[in-house]
Amino acid sequence: MWPADFPSFAALWLDPEVTARVGVPARDEAESWGSFLRNAGSWVLLGYGQWAICDRTSGEFLGHTGIFRAMRGHGADFDGAPEAGWVLARAAQGRGIGTEAVRAMLAWVDASDHAGALVAQIDHGNAASLALAARMGFRRMRDVAGGERGLALLRRPGPQEPPG
Repeated sequence: MWPADFPSFAALWLDPEVTARVGVPARDEAESWGSFLRNAGSWVLLGYGQWAICDRTSGEFLGHTGIFRAMRGHGADFDGAPEAGWVLARAAQGRGIGTEAVRAMLAWVDASDHAGALVAQIDHGNAASLALAARMGFRRMRDVAGGERGLALLRRPGPQEPPG
């Protein structure tokens, strides 16, 4: 993501319908700025991070996907692995954009020095993201409290591990 993406990034995270699907409260601009900087810092410190998802024709920012370390306190089996995530603006949802973006992100991860198991946290009410995660090879580890409806913790085996 680039500095010019920040206004759209902040608007995405201010939308309560989007953030409810992710299982977190809407963020104000200051909280979004901190998150934006963490995303940029992840690339410098860890060699991986998040990419902007943009419309091919207009260049409009539609969301982001990538891997990161959130250290959520869910246990060593979860917090010890990079976490995959994706979030789309409402206008981009239901159009196959998430599937395309997550598939491209996972292909990059699997071909990189960071290939290995990934984890994800998805709100129970986000059926579309749960279905996308399942299509991409993520399997449920356990459920935890959080969000509005509880959270599913998922794991995707690394390319050298047998599936599920």
